[in-house]
Order: sequence, then structure tokens, then C-alpha cells
Amino acid sequence: MALNSEQEKRLDYLLEEFKKDSVQYKDLVVGRSYEDKRMALRSLMNIRMPRYMAKDVLKIQDEFLTQETKEKGIVAWNEIPDVKEGGSSVPYADKLSIWQGDITRLSVGAIVNAANSQMLGCFVPCHRCIDNAIHSAAGIELREECAHYMKRKRMQLGDGYEEPTGGAMLTRGHNLPAKYVIHTVGPIVKYGLTSGLRKDLENCYLNVLKCCVEHEIRTVAFCCISTGEFHFPNDEAARIAVNTVTGFLSEYGERFDRIIFNVFKEEDKEIYRNLLLPVE
Repeated sequence: MALNSEQEKRLDYLLEEFKKDSVQYKDLVVGRSYEDKRMALRSLMNIRMPRYMAKDVLKIQDEFLTQETKEKGIVAWNEIPDVKEGGSSVPYADKLSIWQGDITRLSVGAIVNAANSQMLGCFVPCHRCIDNAIHSAAGIELREECAHYMKRKRMQLGDGYEEPTGGAMLTRGHNLPAKYVIHTVGPIVKYGLTSGLRKDLENCYLNVLKCCVEHEIRTVAFCCISTGEFHFPNDEAARIAVNTVTGFLSEYGERFDRIIFNVFKEEDKEIYRNLLLPVE
């Protein structure tokens, strides 16, 4: 990947600072290519527990991530066609979109993160889950903000507190194009679907939407909550998502400009197209 000289300097600086900060990996040997350095930096960010980091380092991290996002290409919500333009006649078709791509590129009021009950992001280096992707693009301040939230909860409810399934927690977007991130813990399917698991997933969507209304967030992008690592069947998850969102819009439609169903896999794209667009 071609980098401008300023980005190269930022990357080299951050890599050395995060190595020193990690202590355990201060002597980490990293390849000379951009890809090797970038993967090493992301890994060090992923494994880092929330704690103090010098403001000078945070400033350079923020500049680096902001520039990286610009280079990836920021996508504004009003650049994405709604499904009505695709011929859909579903309720509120002019407020619904399907978009396939990296959710961290979206310029919206909020993106939705499929979090775990610890609410601190994914600690597995360069893991392909959306939790890791969002924290990596937002920067280490996001984990710090989540940690403060969990600390307050544990002071109120005890040291063993974990975030319950189906809730919604709002944080800033930090270095993301999105203003906010709404974190929700989706249900984990272990031994097959139950009515309780379906209700839990419905609550994820409902509580995110309620959070949007409460904070006057008019554009939101949902990931495919609980699919993938949490094993919720993709087709059933999409039906719950669409039914819950359209049902909520029947009461609060005027409070939203756009709700985006963000998909990454081709499979999910086809499922949402079949639910929202006319058969070709």
C-alpha cells in the first residue's frame, strides 16, 4: 500500500510507542513492509488493556486513523440508495437501505457494534469480528470509554457485573466517521433457536432504536447482530431485524432519516434483498 511520507512517519512513531507501552512486546521484531507494520500496530492496540496513554501519542494515533479512514473512502448515508429506489414497496422503503461493505467507513449518526458482555472490545489480535474492526478503527479511546462505563456499572451492581443481552450502550465514535457507536450484546445460539433467543435479538434492535430516539440520532447502520461468531441463523436474524425496524418506524418514523442494514457477506446481502426488494 502506498503511503504519503507523513503517514509513514506516524505509523513508525506509533509502532515504537505502542511497543514501549506494552512492555511485554517492547522488543517485538516487525517486518519492514507497510502491511507488517500496520498489522503489528493493530495487534498491539487490540491486546492493550485500558489505561493511561500520553496525549502526544493519542494525537498522532488520531491523525493516523483519521487519514487512514479518508484513504479507505468515507461513505455518507445519503449517498446510499434507499430500497424504494430499487422498486421496494415495503413499509418505510424510503427510510431503509442495504449496504455491503466496511461499517467503519459509514458517515452516519451511529453505527451498531455487536459487543460481548465484557464491553471492552475484542482482545484477539486482528480478529475478523466487527467488534475488533470497530475498536481498531476508532482507536484506543473507545476501549477507555467503555471501561469507564463498566467501572461505573460495577460500582453500582457489583464486581461480577456483565452487560446483559439485548441492551444498548452509547459511546462516541472517536476516530470513526460515525458520530456515535451503539454497543449491544446479542444472544448466543448454542443448542438451537428458542423463542427466548429470538426475543433477545429483537430487543437488541428495539433498544438500539430507542437509544437513537433518546439521543436524537436520525441515521443508524446496523450490523448483522449475533450472526457469525454467535451462530444465530442469518436468515432468521435478518427477518427479525427487518420486522423489528419496520414495526418501530410505524410509531417513530418521523424520528429517522435512514436506517441502513450493513452486510459484509454476499449471503447476507442476498437475504436482505429477498426481504426488502422485489424479485427480479
